[in-house]
Amino acid sequence: MENNIVRSFDVEKLHVVAAENRNEMARLSAEHVSGLINKLLNEKEEIRMVFAAAPSQNEFLEELTMDREIDWSRITAFHMDEYIGLPADSTELFSKYLTDHIFSKVNFKQVHFINSQANDKTAECKRYESLLKEYAIDIVCMGIGENGHIAFNDPPVADFNDPYFVKIIELDEKDKAQQVNDAGFKTIEEVPSTAYSLTVPALMAGTYLNVVVPGIRKAEAVKNTLYSSITTRCPATILRTHPNAVLFLDKESASMI
Repeated sequence: MENNIVRSFDVEKLHVVAAENRNEMARLSAEHVSGLINKLLNEKEEIRMVFAAAPSQNEFLEELTMDREIDWSRITAFHMDEYIGLPADSTELFSKYLTDHIFSKVNFKQVHFINSQANDKTAECKRYESLLKEYAIDIVCMGIGENGHIAFNDPPVADFNDPYFVKIIELDEKDKAQQVNDAGFKTIEEVPSTAYSLTVPALMAGTYLNVVVPGIRKAEAVKNTLYSSITTRCPATILRTHPNAVLFLDKESASMI
């Protein structure tokens, strides 16, 4: 993990890698995850991974799916959040994004989807939580939102000691604005007001966290993640307490640190 690294440093327990550009950030992060996968598959029969759905993950997922040495048939996959209230055929669903970018491109042993159409939403949270807790989650591939959110744990609702692994979250206005910025929706009014989300403890339960955060719009969130107090005012600050988390940046997202 040496080529085209601009900076590499630690902030408390969090290791930070700032790359020359977005493509190099993607390559380095995919190389990191590939190494973790192969290491873990040498130690046990199968592993479990959680994936984020966002344009920030595009290049990373593309790089990862091109790795022909990974035995995907020994990997079970989950996604970390999903909108509530969109039609089953909506192109904005996160399950659709992940199917297009990774789930349809490699041969996973199994993919567990959050059911966006579930009638009993509380039961769906419990069902997905039960699946997540069956065995340890080995690798979480995630990002950080413009307001410092991780998954859909926005500052108003994030709970570092949440008793649940999956819950229904009311999206705040900054989060909705990011969904428009990401070109998922044309207006804030189109963005669903609620979503299923893995909670902060669910994400932090991953043995390894691979955090990919490119782009100038994430620069302030990156600065706050690394240097503000560890509180839910910037939920991503909790990443500094994880023993095996690596944050990958490009020059733009690292521009304020």
